[in-house]
Amino acid sequence: MKYSEYQPRADLLKDKIILITGAGDGIGRAAAISYALHGATVVLHGRTLNKLEVIYDEIESLGAPQPAILPLQLSTASQHDYELLYDTLEKQFGHLDGILHNAGILGDRVELAHYPIDVWDDVMAVNLRAPFLLTQELMPLLQKSDNASVVFASSGVGREVREKWGAYSVSKIAIEAVSKLFAAENVYPNIRFNCINPGGTRTAMRAKAYPDEDPLSLPTPESIMPAYLYLMGEDSLQMNGQSIDAQD
Repeated sequence: MKYSEYQPRADLLKDKIILITGAGDGIGRAAAISYALHGATVVLHGRTLNKLEVIYDEIESLGAPQPAILPLQLSTASQHDYELLYDTLEKQFGHLDGILHNAGILGDRVELAHYPIDVWDDVMAVNLRAPFLLTQELMPLLQKSDNASVVFASSGVGREVREKWGAYSVSKIAIEAVSKLFAAENVYPNIRFNCINPGGTRTAMRAKAYPDEDPLSLPTPESIMPAYLYLMGEDSLQMNGQSIDAQD
């Protein structure tokens, strides 16, 4: 199917509790609003509280279900921080129906031979360690869902390495493996795991990676939401361990 042409029903995510990391702007913000408008109670994660509060107010003003806010600094989060996050979600909601692992950082666009180790560590912490640990920690809450969907953010450089993409490329190749392993091991049959590659999209990260590119030539985050809705909703129940392109 063409994921970009998917037409979800209005109540696709009704009564679902969905955590979105990196919800402060770009694709995460678009997904939060889109999921909320399709009936979900979204849990907004990000580093910057005031950004999350703006989106919280925006979702409320649209008449969508009241969201929640859970700030957490992924680059430095400890096991204890994840345990606190679990406790908060369990107390407030009792279960979780989905996670969109959207948070990510670009790192440096330089050759591996000159790649700064501190930047490498930060990219791996946010793009790889955090989604793995968060999924592992929240698995008992996902297990309580009738059917849960975990969606990892991939990239074109997560399928095939490209020069000067360094830690970002390595982290995305690794996250594809993490998704496939969770799916193949099938510890909880009610949870499915898939990757989504948004493709070139009009975001701040894309502008940093391609400073000479005209952003108006790229699709907006809002325009690629059909694929994000598809993977999170029940129309993709049969899909597990796959990696799709949002613009296909």
